[in-house]
Amino acid sequence: MKAFIEEIKKKSAENLYNELDSSSNGLTSEEAKKRLETFGSNEIIEKKSNPFLKFLKSFWGPIPWMIEIAAILSAVIKRWEDFWIILTLLILNAVVSFWQENKADNAIEMLKKKLALNARVFRDKNWKQIKANLLVPGDIIRVRLGEVVPADIKLISGDYLQIDESALTGESLPIEKKIDDAAYSGSVVKQGEMNGLVAATGMNTYFGRTAKLVEEATTQSHFQKAVIKIGNYLIFFALALVLLIILVGFFRHEGFMEMFQFALVLMVAAIPAALPAVLSVTMAVGATALAKKEAIVSKLASIEEMAGMDILCSDKTGTITKNELTVANVIPYDTFNDNDVLLYAALASNADDQDAIDNAILEKSNKIADIKNSLSDYSLDNFKPFDPVKKRTEASVHDKNNNRFKVSKGAPQVILSLVGDGDVSLESKVNKDVLDFANNGYRALGVAKAGSDDKWHFAGLIPLYDPPREDSLETIKQAQKMGVEVKMITGDHTAIAKQIAKETGLGQKIEPAEKLLALDDRKALRLIENSNGFAQVFPEHKYEIVELLQAKGHIVGMTGDGVNDAPALKKADAGIAVAGATDAAKSAAAIVLTKPGLSVIIDAIEQSRRIFQRMGNYSIYRIAETIRVLLFISLSIITFQFYPVTALMIVLLALLNDAPIMTIAFDNVKVSATPDRWNMRTTLGISTVLGIIGVFSSFGIFFIGKEVFHIGNEALQSFIYLKLSVAGHLTVFVARTKGHFWSVKPSKSLLFAVITTQIVATLIVIFGFLLPALSWKLALFVWGYALIAFIITDFLKVQAYKMFDHSKIKFGNK
Repeated sequence: MKAFIEEIKKKSAENLYNELDSSSNGLTSEEAKKRLETFGSNEIIEKKSNPFLKFLKSFWGPIPWMIEIAAILSAVIKRWEDFWIILTLLILNAVVSFWQENKADNAIEMLKKKLALNARVFRDKNWKQIKANLLVPGDIIRVRLGEVVPADIKLISGDYLQIDESALTGESLPIEKKIDDAAYSGSVVKQGEMNGLVAATGMNTYFGRTAKLVEEATTQSHFQKAVIKIGNYLIFFALALVLLIILVGFFRHEGFMEMFQFALVLMVAAIPAALPAVLSVTMAVGATALAKKEAIVSKLASIEEMAGMDILCSDKTGTITKNELTVANVIPYDTFNDNDVLLYAALASNADDQDAIDNAILEKSNKIADIKNSLSDYSLDNFKPFDPVKKRTEASVHDKNNNRFKVSKGAPQVILSLVGDGDVSLESKVNKDVLDFANNGYRALGVAKAGSDDKWHFAGLIPLYDPPREDSLETIKQAQKMGVEVKMITGDHTAIAKQIAKETGLGQKIEPAEKLLALDDRKALRLIENSNGFAQVFPEHKYEIVELLQAKGHIVGMTGDGVNDAPALKKADAGIAVAGATDAAKSAAAIVLTKPGLSVIIDAIEQSRRIFQRMGNYSIYRIAETIRVLLFISLSIITFQFYPVTALMIVLLALLNDAPIMTIAFDNVKVSATPDRWNMRTTLGISTVLGIIGVFSSFGIFFIGKEVFHIGNEALQSFIYLKLSVAGHLTVFVARTKGHFWSVKPSKSLLFAVITTQIVATLIVIFGFLLPALSWKLALFVWGYALIAFIITDFLKVQAYKMFDHSKIKFGNK
């Protein structure tokens, strides 16, 4: 991958040098218009899909195609009431899925503010300001301090630029650019002002070509896999029963259309029509809650991935640390004191350049009254900004008495060379202090002063460090308690990474990323799992770390902010773009943070686990209900040659039981202490047990209605329908807890929905609306029977969990 990125950069540079004429005098408006038609808009964005086609796509997936089959079967045998109701459920699912995904896409579009919005361009022999997306190859533009380079350009005039390419290349230090050098779209000008000739725009830039790497990294979410497994389980179960019924019907010489009619009823009963809608609504509600926690969800399935995440690979700068350079305790030399060292360093700094080191020194100096007051006594004669070759700044100043002198700050070894007096003891002391700083995670800065005789004197060392955020230590402890291992991934030096890791409780096993290159996959995986993080990391290392951990079965979260982080963010189960990330990183990530720090990630994990448990609870309920109804209907037909419910009753069950169940998205749950994963053994096992218990319960009411109350066949169907409806919703309260049903209080919305719909179901059978009527006495008996069965089922469920739930990472909490 690194070679691929370098090839992209090489080709972009070749475009700059080989395809353009540096002597260009700019374009006319007419020429620019023609080139815009040829090259297209200067935008680094993913191609937008047609909204209509995107909506149609919502009708196809793991479950929708099964619902469509049921609708087609209804139309074939002309059961139009079934057809329209099933079609309504299908459209409901598609609308919910489309609306939520489209809403998330719009949120990401709103976040795309990183690229330059405007550009100064030389057209028609005049400088003018235009929208950056209207730039074309051949334009001459001007870039200066603080601006984002809007396109790939060849620098043609001006002194120099200091450009931050960290978002593109991972290089943390600014790069100096001069005439004939290339400046890339998306990089930020830190110092200087120059004119450049536009060579490439939009997706043809280095920025755009690198972003294409994202398309190579694709993953299927665990949520999608789980829904497919649930659907397959129910469909194969239904097909087996359909084949059995057809076989029995063949020996009984029953008509083909009658068997086909039953197949329809069975398929409608088997297909969890509301499953996609309920799960989509549950995740959508969670996405809204996460947005309030400063985390914008761009891919709904990522919520489930976040809940199961057991390893979080976190950036250091800006996530674990403040991304604010801070001055530590100064070490003065010779006759100089602390204030002298800081004063000279401040005089050798320029606030207008917005240099991170200069800002840190000036901020520290302004906090000390003596230094702040002294600064006003000096006037600047000349200032030489930081030069990456000379590695220092220099200022010529004079005081109010017109005493002139020079000050300089920079790399300690460079400042030592200025002194140049061959003092071995001084050199030894400086080297020792610098090494001590490095071992403690500090970057050392040397300061020197020269009098009127131009003889330099080493004034002292200033240690700089990026301190941990105040909440990092506690947040990391909380993550570890939740079963999430946090690994620091940073481009900084190993010594600095170890110091920050020590201060934040991560551990001291920080390895240089280059170690990974020398190991095979098996040994590299062992190193990754046993380490607390990696230093001197390049973006391709991030991708490799994610890939190896996923191969071992880990669910991996990865934070990132740069363009080159995009492939790793896309590959990760939960790609997280941190606050201030580039557009490419935001587009690739599943979750975009708008607040810095780890605490917002922990909030997202907690909320995701709540959402996951709600989805799990509903899945158990839905599978159990399908088994209960399906098996009961099949055995009734096979054993007693009796249809216990009609097709219309099945549809009413789907409407009254599934639609209100969407309120489970707001149900009360407790956050689990460990990552949540789909444990299909437990999920399908518990669901099957609850379903079989329901079958015995249904046959009990069938026997009582037929043999004790001697109810006629049509009224008996209403009698059984009411039991299936009431007991079905009571199953929700069984399925939503691992302990007894009273262990977690249900939400008011869920309780209200259950009571309301079951009152409606009861009134339908009592007043005979659409169904044969029942007496109040029989309806009350059904309610009493269902409540007793509910309590018995709940106790049996608790025992069943003890048998099934033996996995290390358990499904849900409760």
